[in-house]
Amino acid sequence: MGDYKHRIADAILQRKLQGKGAVLVEGPKWCGKTTTAKECAASMLNLGDYSTFEKSVEMFSLNPQMLLQGATPRLIDEWQTIPQLWDVVRSEVDSRNKFGQFILTGSSVPPQNTKFIHSGTGRYARLKMRPMSLFEAGDSQPQISLTDLFEGQEFVPCQCDIDLDRIAYLLCRGGWPQATLLEGIVALDQAFEYYEAIVQSDIQRVDAVRRNEQRVRQLMRSFSRHIGTQTTYTAMCSDIKSNDSQSINDDTVADYIDALRRLFVVEDMPSWNPNIRSKAAIRTSETRYFVDPSIATAALGLGPKDLLNDLKTFGFFFENMAVRDLRVFAEAMNGIVYHYRDSNGLECDAVIHRRDGSYALVEIKLGGLPNIDAGAQSILALQNTIDTTKMPVASFGMVLTAIGDYAYRRKDGVYVVPIGCLKP
Repeated sequence: MGDYKHRIADAILQRKLQGKGAVLVEGPKWCGKTTTAKECAASMLNLGDYSTFEKSVEMFSLNPQMLLQGATPRLIDEWQTIPQLWDVVRSEVDSRNKFGQFILTGSSVPPQNTKFIHSGTGRYARLKMRPMSLFEAGDSQPQISLTDLFEGQEFVPCQCDIDLDRIAYLLCRGGWPQATLLEGIVALDQAFEYYEAIVQSDIQRVDAVRRNEQRVRQLMRSFSRHIGTQTTYTAMCSDIKSNDSQSINDDTVADYIDALRRLFVVEDMPSWNPNIRSKAAIRTSETRYFVDPSIATAALGLGPKDLLNDLKTFGFFFENMAVRDLRVFAEAMNGIVYHYRDSNGLECDAVIHRRDGSYALVEIKLGGLPNIDAGAQSILALQNTIDTTKMPVASFGMVLTAIGDYAYRRKDGVYVVPIGCLKP
């Protein structure tokens, strides 16, 4: 495909197909799951096409294995529209006893009341895809490798000339693959159209529960205002009540957010629980994020100029953007991104923790020397609190900025890297 932009997930998918009979690729609509899967699939069943879906439902009732016939790896797109395919594919994997047979893609998790006979353990591998990072979209000047930093490779300072206006535009545009092929207002429209699809139809279809469209809008606006915080459902409920004459409670908020989670629209960040020397209590609440920051700006009706006129709000949304990119990169390094907060006020915006036990501490700032200094001091304070007799020393500390003329290493050892210089 001429317009295909290679994804970090390409290599991960190929690797997982070599070790399991089937790979489940999950993620939000429009993030490129199907396009990426088609790059390595040899045949395809497109259940996202209505006529194909209708015929497949009829065939499933007669001979479900017929839907699995075709060259391998066989891609089954929007598999969750026929949830029973999960067990049929699992049985077929057992029968064939070969790796790399199926790729299942889906933009929502099946309803919780869907009954599966088998969990899929041992047969399925999972791959979560997200909207594109700046690196994948071709919007960066990638020179600083996270992998190299973890491995202690020599650090070479570099320049970066991406300015704040451009970061504001890229944040509002988002990492939607189709949007990355466009420019200007047409590209910015894509996030608004995605948001409208969520509130008008997708949240109704995810589990066939009818939800109030206006309330969905109010909830997503409230969620947007609390990005990067550990706000509770009760706080969001109060926020909505001030604009909603109808009764609403925490359970309703939880139900709506759960529906957004199953659509992969929201992706909260879990807390990191290291061994520390102090007696501070570690805060375990998750930090609120959308899977892409453009969802927040679309929910609030904001554009790039609005962010430039309100740098405090810009900072919160940029944090969501940075977290998106770090999550995409961590996926390639067998890592998970966490946050850290404790009762002493010590915090870290992002902790990249890899499967081998190595980890890095990252503070996220728009830029400016005072903010960079504050971020570096937070990292150093947390490093000094960790009990290194029970766990390793951090591989590195980094202040990840929106802008900056250079990526460099401070005298205290903390790296300062503009997001436009970063790659996996």
